[in-house]
Amino acid sequence: SCSPSTAAGAKTGRGVRTMTEKKERLSFRQAMDYSRRGLAIWWKVKPELLVSAAVRWTADALAPYLPLYFTARLVNAIAGGAGAGEAWSTLGWLLASTAVAATVRAAVKCWDDTMRYSHQFSAWNRIFFDKLLSMDFCDVDDPKNQALFTQIQQARQWNGWGLNKLYSLFSQAVGAAFRILGAIALSVSLFTLPVPAGSPLVWLNSSWCLAGMGALLVGSVLLSGAMSNRANRYWSEYDGAQGNRGFSFFYFIAMSERERGADIRTYAQDKFLEQAGRRDQESEGSFGPCSSVGRAGRGPMGAMSAVSGAVSQAFMGVIYLFAGLPAWGGACGGGAVTQSGGARAGMAEGLTDLLVIVGELRANAEYLKLTYDFLDIPNRMYQGSLTTEKRSDRKYEIEFRDVSFKYPGTDIWALRHVSMKFDVGERLAVVGENGSGKTTFIKLLCRLYDPTEGEILLNGINIRKYRYEDYLALFSVVFQDFKLLSQPLGHNVAAAENYDRQCAEDCLNKAGFGSRLAELPRGLDTCLYREFEDDGVEVSGGEAQKIALARVLYRGAPFIVLDEPTAALDPEAEAEVYTKFNDIVEDKTAIYISHRLSSCRFCDEIAVFDQGQVVQKGVHDALVKTDGKYQALWEAQAQYYQKRAEETEI
Repeated sequence: SCSPSTAAGAKTGRGVRTMTEKKERLSFRQAMDYSRRGLAIWWKVKPELLVSAAVRWTADALAPYLPLYFTARLVNAIAGGAGAGEAWSTLGWLLASTAVAATVRAAVKCWDDTMRYSHQFSAWNRIFFDKLLSMDFCDVDDPKNQALFTQIQQARQWNGWGLNKLYSLFSQAVGAAFRILGAIALSVSLFTLPVPAGSPLVWLNSSWCLAGMGALLVGSVLLSGAMSNRANRYWSEYDGAQGNRGFSFFYFIAMSERERGADIRTYAQDKFLEQAGRRDQESEGSFGPCSSVGRAGRGPMGAMSAVSGAVSQAFMGVIYLFAGLPAWGGACGGGAVTQSGGARAGMAEGLTDLLVIVGELRANAEYLKLTYDFLDIPNRMYQGSLTTEKRSDRKYEIEFRDVSFKYPGTDIWALRHVSMKFDVGERLAVVGENGSGKTTFIKLLCRLYDPTEGEILLNGINIRKYRYEDYLALFSVVFQDFKLLSQPLGHNVAAAENYDRQCAEDCLNKAGFGSRLAELPRGLDTCLYREFEDDGVEVSGGEAQKIALARVLYRGAPFIVLDEPTAALDPEAEAEVYTKFNDIVEDKTAIYISHRLSSCRFCDEIAVFDQGQVVQKGVHDALVKTDGKYQALWEAQAQYYQKRAEETEI
């Protein structure tokens, strides 16, 4: 049950970190554990992404070593006075190896790019959308969890942090590892070549010299990697998600959203938005020069990046120096200098990259923790095991028995001690002012939430004991904030790809959409809106409401719930719906929420809600004559219409 005491974040203590809050520094072991789990998630969702990335980066790492090997052979052949045939043969191998390496790299790059561009974004969406669709609605509706998911999205947009960054770091780590292994394979034999006795450079044979070279390698790699990691930490510690959110809003969303177009032009809001966006970019939480990351770039972060690059390049010179000295001392030829220098440079580069990657993995683990906080939100609503009866007579009885409810994270009762019973075939109207509990009543009825207190019964059995999906199948609902998809009309009505076309047309006709359907260029195949089809049609709010009503009828569930079903209809269309209401509902149970009390006359019973309680029940003629909330609402609306009629006459 998703009550306040068990809501996500309340029981577990998980909270949503604010954008300005300093991130928790995780241990190396935690970072590696989080990273392993993240790779397992990628492998489960789309293993081909990891395979193509590993192959590509392996090819990128090893491809330079093959031409390097034959280049060294060619240098030795020329410097050693080998015949023209051997030199030309070696040159042929060099050209062939270069061509093969380039071809392989291009092929695997094309494969990996195709995989990344085609599947990485969709795979990321699948991970989170599968979670969202499997979560209890009460957890999806919880503002804490919505804010957490927004943080994850903003972190990805900010610098790819989270699972996307892990995928990138995995690719780079594979490349760094094979760069090191290739360097070892090419250079290990050269370390064993001694400088001949009598050479002034015989000291290069000393184990101390080798140890010094190793120490210099390790020291430069550690220093360069540490400086690079420390510089990168400024980016990870600076949470640019807020700045990215502001940049996206002021320069893209606000300017491009069609729904905002009329207001922006009418009030010349483009100038205001441009100024606001400029102020946002000059603020602390932005990308601008006044932000902490901007100041760091001009100061310590920039200095550390410079030191890292300088150390790395200086060490490259030392590598080639130590590669050339043995050749000068007579230990090897010029080709060995080329091979040894290139291999050692590759090893240093690989080790530096690997150290930087480890640092970024640790920084990225903080964002992976946010991801796992979201993915690990448990489902607490009991799913039940009983199947609902498939009754041909549709004899279903729903009872609210002393039901009270609070939304998670609040101490305010949305409903309090609600008790009522209604049977199949009845028309129940639910009326009341905004915030009186009407929509909450519907959410509990459809088991989007469980009651905080009391119980809801179906045919005398607590609805929690029924299989969740079976119970939901009993209801067809038009929510007040319903949405249609930018898909063909028939698919919207049937909520499915394959459907009964004749039934869909009948439902649209019953819902009052028949005349508009006859005008559509492709009938049921006409796409709604223009997000995907240039010839899609824009439907008005009233037409959309009729389509939503047709969707309810197509489902054919025994309970129909209509939350302000005629709010967007003009008076003539509204009267048409009321006239046909009994034909539309047929033998089903209808629960009707409305602010317009005149529309409740055809209902068998009216439940009047006020401050979360049912304060009156009865039929219209009796309630309108009884002192109480219904009479007060009726007189207020009647006075309004009477005033409008008088103004019209004048």
